[in-house]
Amino acid sequence: MRTAVIAGGTRGIGKALADRLATGWNVIGLGSADADLTSVKETRDLIGRLPSRIDALVLSAGRFSPRRIVTADGFEQSFAINVLARYLLADGLRPALERAERPVVLNLCGVGGIPGGRLHWDDPHLTDGYRMFRAIRQGARANDLLGAGFAGHYPGTPIRYVLYNPLFVDSGLHRHLDQPARALLGVTAALFAQKATAAAVPLERLLDRPPTAALTALRRNVPIPLPAAADAARLYALLADMI
Repeated sequence: MRTAVIAGGTRGIGKALADRLATGWNVIGLGSADADLTSVKETRDLIGRLPSRIDALVLSAGRFSPRRIVTADGFEQSFAINVLARYLLADGLRPALERAERPVVLNLCGVGGIPGGRLHWDDPHLTDGYRMFRAIRQGARANDLLGAGFAGHYPGTPIRYVLYNPLFVDSGLHRHLDQPARALLGVTAALFAQKATAAAVPLERLLDRPPTAALTALRRNVPIPLPAAADAARLYALLADMI
């Protein structure tokens, strides 16, 4: 039986995907009770507790806040869990993934779907001018680069890395907002967003039949151009310095 590790597998799209895989996979859905992914130490400890052979790693954990929060490690919270933890999990679980027959990393991220997103190279923790949606856009761009960085850093790996933007999904983002924005976005999502259960369907197909390319970028199943390799290498170096 294949094993899937889903970071963020206790709610939203991650939970919907975990439910779909439950009959044919050994699913390990990770939530805040398993580890504080804003902590480098706890994330590394978690990696050490996971199986030695993993077929699929799904990166969907995220956290946002209208106010800037600094973790015990000194990182801005959303950057720590949305970017740094995903980098640590993919790198740390690479040996376990490479023991599988058709290993895949599926990163649910921006893939150019959020206009205006950029990485603040000199201030990634947004000490100057934090805003929640600024942090979200930066995280989206950073995760695009993580995929390219992984493929470039490990050119001989059998792991297929997939960047996937499901676009507007009712995944509970509104719960991070203050009122009245929370109620407004909640109603909008309920009326117009794709349900998490529907968004999980193409994700299951990607895990069942990973692409043949080392790196694939999709915006709701439509291929889009890959991120720049130079910026990806720069992000990998930045994250390595942070930890």
